[in-house]
Amino acid sequence: MTRRVILHVGTPKTGTSHLQDVLYRNRDVLREHGILYPADRFDAHFLAALDLMKLTWGGLESEAVGAWTQLAARVRDWPGTSIISHEIFATATPTQVAYALESLGEDAEVHLVLSVRDLVRQIPAEWQENVKHRSHVTYKRFLEQLTDPARDSRIGSWFWGVQELPDILDRWGAGLPPEHVHLVTVPPSGAPRDELWRRFSVVFGLDGIDLDATAERANASMGVPETTLMRQLNQRVSKVVAPADYRPLVRELLAHQTFSERTGSPRLALPPAAHERVQAISTEWVAELSTRGYSVEGDLKDLIGGEPTPYTDPDTVSDADLYEPAMDAIAALLVEASRLRASEARLADELRFARIELEGGGKSRGRRLAEKVVTVLKSNATGRRMLGFYRTLRDRNSASA
Repeated sequence: MTRRVILHVGTPKTGTSHLQDVLYRNRDVLREHGILYPADRFDAHFLAALDLMKLTWGGLESEAVGAWTQLAARVRDWPGTSIISHEIFATATPTQVAYALESLGEDAEVHLVLSVRDLVRQIPAEWQENVKHRSHVTYKRFLEQLTDPARDSRIGSWFWGVQELPDILDRWGAGLPPEHVHLVTVPPSGAPRDELWRRFSVVFGLDGIDLDATAERANASMGVPETTLMRQLNQRVSKVVAPADYRPLVRELLAHQTFSERTGSPRLALPPAAHERVQAISTEWVAELSTRGYSVEGDLKDLIGGEPTPYTDPDTVSDADLYEPAMDAIAALLVEASRLRASEARLADELRFARIELEGGGKSRGRRLAEKVVTVLKSNATGRRMLGFYRTLRDRNSASA
């Protein structure tokens, strides 16, 4: 059997969250069909990308140490088809690309997949993604940094690193036959909802496999006032809320679960003055890519982008337009605070009961119960804080006795 590796390296905002969620949840079914998706946690390939490229990412890089090495070893040991997928692989340097391909094994038939989307939609989507990762840079400033020819700002270098399609393919596809390089274009607005998944299925060889493709981790977008509110919120909280708390409370609870549900808000778009210039860049890319002999699922013309849409400037949203999303945000946070308070009270009762059991003489039973409670407490942040408080109080009482 030919050992085949399908390496999906980007780009961001092209349906990658949904794709990776489906692959992760169906990995047992895929195994039954000879396909390995090597992941023991949903973000395993993200950690592998951080490890391969030695990127810092809000403290997660410490968890990523050795992740690529482990993933590559599992791929080398699998006799059939393996799938690796994460969008930030797109930024890898030629040296990192060479190491990655070498570590997959000399006998592997590597197929490179790049999912691509028009810049007309990608640029506003990338600004919003920055906002969802704690940025409070205005849309105007974001666009200025993208158009700076030097591209030496953090925003400019990152954006073009993951979005300049010919350059990404020069780095990742240089050592591969053109027929082993596959482009998946994101359909234009108005296409059937399952069209992108159909295109992915064809390229990844998933046709005919009964997979649960329900969207559970889709990276939903927000409207203009919601994104503006989150940017303003970041100005207040980014220095005082740790990344470990920001992710569940702001990005997940507010952005993905609350703001994305407000579908009646104006959508982010390019300023009218930038639209024609952006389409000109995409047209040059399409002309270049059409000469390279790559396999294309979809149509390269999808990369040109649609006609200008109504534009609402996110930097000038009125306070009145922010009122409703702000109320929804407060409500969501109050509900979450109530849930956490109930959980904290339950854990406090369990801890108090375990202490009573220990002090009441039921040493053997009580100790077993206490160990069980401690295990439960250690499994979440609230419990760990309670344990720390309890131990501090216990030590103080011991010192004063």
